[in-house]
Amino acid sequence: MKILGLIPARGGSKGIPGKNIKILHDKPLLQYTFEAAKNSMLLSRLILSSDDAEIMAVAEEIGLEVPFKRPANLAADATPTLEVVQHSLSFFAQKGEKFDAVCLLQPTTPFRRSGLTDKAIEKFQAGNFDSLLSVREVPAEYNPHWIFEEKHGQLKIATGEENIIPRRQELPKAYYRDGAIYLTKTEVILEQNSLYGKRIGFVDTTGDPYVNIDTHVDWEEAEKLVKSGKWS
Repeated sequence: MKILGLIPARGGSKGIPGKNIKILHDKPLLQYTFEAAKNSMLLSRLILSSDDAEIMAVAEEIGLEVPFKRPANLAADATPTLEVVQHSLSFFAQKGEKFDAVCLLQPTTPFRRSGLTDKAIEKFQAGNFDSLLSVREVPAEYNPHWIFEEKHGQLKIATGEENIIPRRQELPKAYYRDGAIYLTKTEVILEQNSLYGKRIGFVDTTGDPYVNIDTHVDWEEAEKLVKSGKWS
């Protein structure tokens, strides 16, 4: 299976200016993602998609391939990630190069354990999934079977059940996306306009060092993880 590794890093971050190339401990943020993926044996190609000249220059400096400059209309705050992925596939298709799937690796989730990318790809291929996500287990107190929605002034169990599950041990496991890995078949991306499709696999990263950087508080947490030696 031919898989495109795609690191999206646009300019113009408002929460943390210059976030994608801001120095985290001793290297630019996007370098963490690049280093986690560059030794993959299963990615056919690993590239950056960016609209920002400074980000592109930093990427090239650390050895990340930058085959194009992303159009400005695909770098706005509200630009769907799907359109960014489709643009990358279209760029290569016009040059006669096609991929069976895309592995999206967001730099704002910088910490991935060694081998995670290839483990995800192996499971993706073996399960013949439309997509595969990296996920973390939802703590019991936030499990959807214990979450309520307000309807007409009353609380109703969010799952639609009439009776609440009484014991934590009886709760089915629930997961949330951690943003580290999205693997999707090209046909799902282009024909279904989706990053998910119907058959969704997963790799569980619960317990691994984790932060999804969106705010200054998140950045401070990432710095603590690196300085504590939990990540390097």
